Amino acid sequence: MPGMTDLTLTATERLLLGSGPSPVPERVLTALSRPTIGHLDPVFGELMEQMKARLRAVLDTENHATLAISGTGSAGMEAMVVNFVVPGDRVVCGVNGLFGLRMADALTRQGAIVERVAAEWGRAIDPARLIDALAGGASALFVVHGETSTGVCQPLDGLGAACAEHDALLLVDCVTSLAGHELHVDAAGIDVAFSGSQKCINCPPGLAPFTLSPKAAERLGKGNCRSWYFDLDAILGYWRESTPGAAPRSYHHTAPINMLFALDESLAIVLEEGYPARWERHARAHQALRGALSLLGLERLAPAAEALNPLLAVSVPDVVDEAAVRRELLLDHGIEISGGLGPLAGKIWRIGVMGIGAELAPQRRLVSALSEILGRDPHDPLAALELGWA
Repeated sequence: MPGMTDLTLTATERLLLGSGPSPVPERVLTALSRPTIGHLDPVFGELMEQMKARLRAVLDTENHATLAISGTGSAGMEAMVVNFVVPGDRVVCGVNGLFGLRMADALTRQGAIVERVAAEWGRAIDPARLIDALAGGASALFVVHGETSTGVCQPLDGLGAACAEHDALLLVDCVTSLAGHELHVDAAGIDVAFSGSQKCINCPPGLAPFTLSPKAAERLGKGNCRSWYFDLDAILGYWRESTPGAAPRSYHHTAPINMLFALDESLAIVLEEGYPARWERHARAHQALRGALSLLGLERLAPAAEALNPLLAVSVPDVVDEAAVRRELLLDHGIEISGGLGPLAGKIWRIGVMGIGAELAPQRRLVSALSEILGRDPHDPLAALELGWA
């Protein structure tokens, strides 16, 4: 039709280096395009079991209750709240960015008494302050491990042990950190964690990896979950392993079959690279890009010890029209980066360093394009980038 945009061509020209979604490998796109099968087909059951095993390995957990919630990362957050928090619960909530604020809001809507422990946007929260807040009694402590709005990684030191001492659950958002920043769910004492398929795992958005410890599983069904769709008792029945003599999987909802094909393939790619090689690559990519961008006057927001490797947030000089640069970068160069949120709107850029985006070639393309738009000679920034990868 006259005036219509060729959306296929437009999509193929995009390099996704924003806060998410991230670039999707061809292998994953091929898996996504497999013929759809029924959600109660035994072959789909086999896929679910394989994907659960791979997800346990990526999360570094032995939790039997590990699955993918049908929905985006926010669906994982909602499932966490409605299953493990009841009205009147006191919950300690770390807030140092948008996603801590979002959880505080969700907890308040659930009727919880929310004890906020706040820090400046762009800084981590001192774990000692979170632990001290548990002293007043709490059913749970929530933190964002990788704060997507600021590029800060929250230390988990001592939080699991403190929660165990106070009989509280440790709830963690690892949407942007999973598969890109070092994370050991069991060793950290995490009871419930959720993530998103579209970040370092390099899968399209639409699924929320989710895991709960045996301690958390014991609390299911005791809170009279008010959500039908996110009732984990029912969902776990759907994800139940079909073994001889055991109860069969129960129907709960029509899962996004093709998205699970894609997630399974994405997890396979992560495990083929393995740890710690993958974490080391993301750290190297982050440092190399930070060094290159600093020569363009773009300095990292987070201190080095608190930086989140998969998400580089940089301050934009006042003389730069940051929105205009992002628009030119997208429309003229086909590269997407993200702007700031909340009090950082108009002040920072958030650049994804995720999965296949955490490699030299896409970063070289970004540095070259930004140098051109900002009217700078790209030689020194590109040399710094290459040196960082050497």
